[in-house]
Amino acid sequence: MNTEFLRRFKYLSACLFLLGLLTTCGEQNESTAGGGNQLDADISPGEQAAEATAEPVAAIDSATDESFVYEVDRFADIRILRYRVPGFEDLSAQQKELLYYLSEAALAGRDIFYDQNYKHNLRVRRTIEEVTKHYTGDRSTQAFDHFVSYAKQMWFANGIHHHYSGAKFTPLFTEDYFAELINGTAGLANYPLRDGQSVEQLIAQLTPILFDPTLDAKKVNTADGVDKILTSAVNFYEGVTEQEVVDYYASKLAGAGATPVSYGLNSKLVKVDGEVTELVWKIGGMYSQALEQIAYWLEKAITVAENDKQRRALELLVAYYHSGDLEDFDAYSIAWVEDTDSVIDVINGFIEVYSDPLGYHGSFESVVSFRDEATTLRIDAIGARAQWFEDNSPIMGQHKKADVAGIDGKAIIVVMESGDSSPSTPIGINLPNSSWIRAQHGSKSVSLSNIVGAYNASPSKALEEFAYTPEEVTRTRTHGEQAGDLHTDMHEVIGHASGQINAGVGTTRETLRQYASTLEEGRADLVALYYILDPMLIEIGVMDSLDVGRSGYDSYIRGGAMTQLYRIQPGELIEEAHMRNRQLVAMWSYEQGLEENVIERVVRDGKTYFVVNDYEKLRVIFGQLLREIQRIKSEGDFEAARDLVENYGTQVDSELHAEVLQRYAELNVAPYSGFVNPRIVATEEDGAIVDVSVQYPQDFMAQMLEYSERYSFLPTEN
Repeated sequence: MNTEFLRRFKYLSACLFLLGLLTTCGEQNESTAGGGNQLDADISPGEQAAEATAEPVAAIDSATDESFVYEVDRFADIRILRYRVPGFEDLSAQQKELLYYLSEAALAGRDIFYDQNYKHNLRVRRTIEEVTKHYTGDRSTQAFDHFVSYAKQMWFANGIHHHYSGAKFTPLFTEDYFAELINGTAGLANYPLRDGQSVEQLIAQLTPILFDPTLDAKKVNTADGVDKILTSAVNFYEGVTEQEVVDYYASKLAGAGATPVSYGLNSKLVKVDGEVTELVWKIGGMYSQALEQIAYWLEKAITVAENDKQRRALELLVAYYHSGDLEDFDAYSIAWVEDTDSVIDVINGFIEVYSDPLGYHGSFESVVSFRDEATTLRIDAIGARAQWFEDNSPIMGQHKKADVAGIDGKAIIVVMESGDSSPSTPIGINLPNSSWIRAQHGSKSVSLSNIVGAYNASPSKALEEFAYTPEEVTRTRTHGEQAGDLHTDMHEVIGHASGQINAGVGTTRETLRQYASTLEEGRADLVALYYILDPMLIEIGVMDSLDVGRSGYDSYIRGGAMTQLYRIQPGELIEEAHMRNRQLVAMWSYEQGLEENVIERVVRDGKTYFVVNDYEKLRVIFGQLLREIQRIKSEGDFEAARDLVENYGTQVDSELHAEVLQRYAELNVAPYSGFVNPRIVATEEDGAIVDVSVQYPQDFMAQMLEYSERYSFLPTEN
């Protein structure tokens, strides 16, 4: 790679950790002749990654407390951070080896998420990467800067649609310049050409994909009154309508009994000879090449598992990837939940359904981690009182669980993330998503403590701009970190595990459809909000004072009502489920408290603020909304769900939006953050691993190129 290019782009950076916001199909097997990242098919699984690159291409450094730099790049609306892996050196040799294998398994699935997001993503990515590596023209121009920024946005989003809004990126370079870049690299590049396709034909194919704003404009369209399947670019469906999807899965669920599998979770729904059918993601099926690699590394992990329960869970996961049978996935999920003793843990699979407009198909993701023992003590204290929280909840008695099943709550140190968890990452996770498994076998709830720590080490500059009083600023500076931690813990450990669906009512995704994710996240948020002002948290030693809860209320209302609007473009509705949930909670609560001025909208010096005047009354309002959302979930009340989300969660106050954008622009703060992963390096002697170490890359672009060299296993078209 050109050294001047590396020098110019090595230390850029970007994103806004939105202050106060607590968040938590194409043609089959077409030839990829000329596909630059496709490695020889006769190389065995595992060998491909090893042979692709002998040495890391990303710059690295140590992670001493004094010298560690968290923010390493910025572009568009994004900043790139790094996270440390404290405690890694204290693990046993066996545990480190296990983490290495699980990390390789995680990265082996990276291509899958790209293809799931949009059927043209792999061709676009591979073309752009070839230009990035081999372009011989002038790299000092503004146009090339714009090209590089587009490339980085693509890597961050795992495709050409924004990771949060779902809108297709608009290149700031021209169609002619794009053609110039490709032609200027043609002699050196190995482009992802179809059989017989010329470079000129490749340009013609890609130009509308990148530049036509009407073509596949939204990754996920959840707007009311449209066919959400036909208007979504996500690659979970082809040739089917929304009604056909609903009918297909309704027929599957009919008579499924009390323990239904998660129909659709690991498949693409298509029409074959006029019949709706599923292309299953399994070894021997769709995405086989990547899944073979994942299984290879998981089988390595089985040989160094910490105990029999962990070994059994991993064996079941491998069996599921071979069979594609969702009953096998349920068996794995149960075994995984019941493994509560292992220090090392992994999430690997088709998990979250946020990218499906109807909530059936799971995006690939992986999170590799080990337990943060110190922070877990706080979460244990909350989880141990799960039944108390359930019994004292403001929801209706018939919607409460008489026996809250095993919630395993812990904090984890993340070692590696991939797919839907990277570069943008959650800060808390609660799995499995199957309602009946959660009810009968429990769930695991985790807080990603080193990810949260990285955010806390690089705070936003927006507090002083959007907080109304110096007292609010001081309270947030003093208590905001603890409020955020507790909110995440309560959301994951208590929120998602609470409540029950009435007998005879279908699953939430079946009854509430496109609104299921928004209301489930809102429900979990409201559980956290209701209890974060409860003296019980002080009594059990996890909260210093009620000012922690007040700080959490300030931040949530500030973010949900106003500051999160910085994450969308002018004229857009709110589409992302978490954003919808936060605005719904904030604005419904604002409206309910108008008569008593519980939350006040104040304009001072031309600037808008949302101010909480009565925290106790706001807690009551939160409890009322929690009660209603739990009722909607328990009864499967679709019309009430639609009314709540459409009236409070989607619409944008255009004047307030413009004001927020202007105020953030003056701060020069990016609205999104993501991460460069550590590099887990194994040292071998005589074919055996003798040491495993952690390196900390500093270059986002270099890591993305390295990943594409080492972990790109899928054909360009799948």
